Amino acid sequence: MELEKLGSHGRRKKGGMLTMPFIFSNEVCDKLAVVGFNANMISYLTTQLHMPLTKAANTLTNFGGTASLTPVLGAFIADAFAGRFWTITVASIIYVIGMTLLTTSASLPQLRPPPCNLGRATDQPCQEANAWQLAVLYAALLLGAIGSGGIRPCVVAFGADQFDEADPKQRTRTWKYFNWYYFVMGGSMLVALTVLVYIQDNIGWGWGLGIPTILMFLSVVALVSGHPLYRMLDPAGSPFTRLVQVSVAAFKKRKVENVSDPDLLYRNNELDAPISVGGKLVHTKYMKFLDKAATVTEEDNPKTPNLWRLSTVHRVEELKQIIKMGPIWAAGILLFTSYAQQHTFSLQQARTMDRHLGGSFQIPAGSMSVFTMSAMLLTIIFYDRAFVPIARRFTGLDRGISVLHRMGIGFTISILPTFIAGFVEVKRKQAAADHGLTHLAHSTIPISVFWLIPQYCLHGIAEAFMSIGHLEFFYDQSPESMKSTAMALFWIAISAGNYVSTLLVTLVHKFSAGPDGSNWLPDNNLNVGKLEYFYWILTLLQVLNLFYYICCAKRYKYKPIQLHKVEARDSDEDGVELKPNV
Repeated sequence: MELEKLGSHGRRKKGGMLTMPFIFSNEVCDKLAVVGFNANMISYLTTQLHMPLTKAANTLTNFGGTASLTPVLGAFIADAFAGRFWTITVASIIYVIGMTLLTTSASLPQLRPPPCNLGRATDQPCQEANAWQLAVLYAALLLGAIGSGGIRPCVVAFGADQFDEADPKQRTRTWKYFNWYYFVMGGSMLVALTVLVYIQDNIGWGWGLGIPTILMFLSVVALVSGHPLYRMLDPAGSPFTRLVQVSVAAFKKRKVENVSDPDLLYRNNELDAPISVGGKLVHTKYMKFLDKAATVTEEDNPKTPNLWRLSTVHRVEELKQIIKMGPIWAAGILLFTSYAQQHTFSLQQARTMDRHLGGSFQIPAGSMSVFTMSAMLLTIIFYDRAFVPIARRFTGLDRGISVLHRMGIGFTISILPTFIAGFVEVKRKQAAADHGLTHLAHSTIPISVFWLIPQYCLHGIAEAFMSIGHLEFFYDQSPESMKSTAMALFWIAISAGNYVSTLLVTLVHKFSAGPDGSNWLPDNNLNVGKLEYFYWILTLLQVLNLFYYICCAKRYKYKPIQLHKVEARDSDEDGVELKPNV
C-alpha cells in the first residue's frame, strides 16, 4: 500500500487523533442501528411474524452467520480495488436501504400477519407470516448482511490506519485504539439496548426500527464529513490473488529441491514496494514446501517474473502468516457460539421471568444485554487503567500482557456463563413448577430476571478480554496489505459461531425429541424443555476448546518483520531494523 501524499511543507499531516471523532461518530450511529435492529429481533419474529421459537432462533443465527461471512467480500473489495473509506461508505448506504425496507415491513399491516387473538372469546391460533411477508423480511436481512460485510472488516482497520506504526510516538496508540474503539462501540450498544428496545416494546416497531434507520443514515454523513482529514492507504491489489499465486507456484515446483541458504530465495524490492510500506516479512523456517515458490529455476526470469511460477519471499511469508493464524482463529468460534445464545434462548428465559423494577416499570427482555455491555465497559476501563499499568511492571510490555495471554483469559472466563446458565434454568423451571405454571407458556413466573445477570455479565467480561484481543491479534499479526482481510477473519469466526449454534440447536432439537412430543428445546414452552442440558453441552465444548487454544498458543510464533529505517525512507538506502516480537 502506498500512503496518500501529504502535500507540501506546512500542510498538516493527515490521520491521528483528530480523525477519531468522525470515525467514532460513524461507529456510534452504526452500532445504535445494528444493535437496535438485532437486540430484540427474536421478539419481533415470534410476536409480530409469529414464527416458532426454534425457527426464529435459527433465522437470527443464520442471518448473523451470513452477515459475519460477507466481510470476506467486503475485505476483498477494500484491499484489492476501492480502499477502506469508499467500501465503508457504499456499504453503509446499502445497509440504510435494508433498514428502510425492514422499517417499512414493520410499519405496514399488509407486510405482517394479523395480530393473535389469544385470550379472547374468538381464540384462534396465531397465523404465521406468509411467503410474501417473509420474502420482504429476508430481502431486508440480506441487504443488511451485504452492507455489514463492507463495514465490519474495514472500519476497525480504517481507524487503526490513522496511526503510523513506524512512528514510535504513535505505535503505542494503536493497541489503545482497539480498547477505546470497543469502549465507544459498547457505550452505543448500551443505549440501543435500553432506549431503542424500550421504544420497540412500548411504542411500536415502526419507531423502534425507524430511529436506527435514521441513525444509520447519519453515520454515513459523519464518516464522509471527515474525508479531508483521513490518512488513506491505497489498495495494493487482490490479496487473495497473491495467496493463490504462491500456492500455484509452490505446487508447480513441488519436485524442486529446497535451497540450503534462504538468501538464495527470490527477492524483489520494487515488486514488493506497494505491499510492504511498513516493512518486509522475514523468512521463516516452517512450511518449507512453500519456499519452493520463491526458488529461482532456469525457467524463471527474475527481471520480469511470472508470478504464477515465481514469488518473492515476502509474498510467500504472507501466505505462511495467514495459515499460521488459522488455528488461533478457529479457537474463537465456540466462544461466539456461546455468545449467540444471549439473543435467543437467554432472551426467551428473560421473557418468562419477573422483569419489574421498582413499581410498574418492567425491563424489556431485549434490554438484558445491557448487563453484558456494562460489564464489558467496566472491564475495558479496569484493563486499560489498572490491569495494564500493573502488568507492565512485571512483563515490561507496553500493552501489559501479550494478545495471546489476553485471549486465553477471555477463553477461560467464557466457560462460566453457560455453566451457570444451566443452573439458573433449573431454578427457573422449579419456580414454574412450584406455582403450577409449567404448562402455561405465556405466564410470568414469579422469579426475578436478575438471576440471569451473572451469565450476562460474565459474557461481557469474557468479551472484553477475548474479542478485543482477537481484533488486536488479527490486525497486528496479519501482513500489512491484508488488514481488512484480517478483520474479516474476526467476523468469519463470528459467522462460524452462529452457524455452529444453528447446527447445535437443530441437532439437539431433532435428537432430543421424544415420542410423547417432549423436547429439550421445545418450540412454544421452555418450561417443559431441558435447556440446561443444551447449556452444559456448550460448557463441555468450551472446556475442550480451551485446551485446544492453549496448545495452539504455546506453539505460535509472532511474525518477524523488518521495519524500514525512518532515515532510509527519504533516501535510496535499503536500511532495515528488526521489529521486536511482543
